[in-house]
Amino acid sequence: MSGPERITLAMTGASGAQYGLRLLDCLVREDREVHFLISKAAQLVMATETDVTLPPKPQSMQAFLSEYTGAQAGQIRVYGKEDWMSPVASGSGSPAAMVVVPCSTGTLSAIATGACNNLIERAADVTLKERRQLILVPREAPYSSIHLEHMLKLSNMGVTILPASPGFYHQPQTIDDLVDFVVARILNLLNIPQDMLPRWGEHHLNSNE
Repeated sequence: MSGPERITLAMTGASGAQYGLRLLDCLVREDREVHFLISKAAQLVMATETDVTLPPKPQSMQAFLSEYTGAQAGQIRVYGKEDWMSPVASGSGSPAAMVVVPCSTGTLSAIATGACNNLIERAADVTLKERRQLILVPREAPYSSIHLEHMLKLSNMGVTILPASPGFYHQPQTIDDLVDFVVARILNLLNIPQDMLPRWGEHHLNSNE
């Protein structure tokens, strides 16, 4: 199996809930164990942007997402925002990689300054201090100088900043195609197989066969 077996997936309050849900579905299909975190604001955005309304409590949310994605028992683990005893809160138990998608600029700023006001921020802080893979997917626009300074600071610490900016060279026909573009880029960074988006040049090579 290529790529990490255990991944922390966090969703915060920026627009773009579709990206997080699609990534969750892909990780489940690739037999990854997903430690799922979501802010209250992200739940509100999700209910606005999609037909998915998550139950309020972690246990019921875990059951809902497992059924929604077809996950095996225990494959998705959901934690509350102050569950400090969860594996993601400690370097000795946290997964090898973490993705925050969508990542609000508020969350990005908190991570850049080392704030640990909730479990999402703590999990990111642990990922940083353990020098594990951290991918942040901001979607808001435009960015202020403060946002850009925080992105540069995080990039210098080894964090990957992947703006939710889909390309068009694959000639997308639907919103799902645009979502898949960004999710495919995340999976590529995680070294997890995906067949949603051909790598640049593959179509050209195939057309010459």
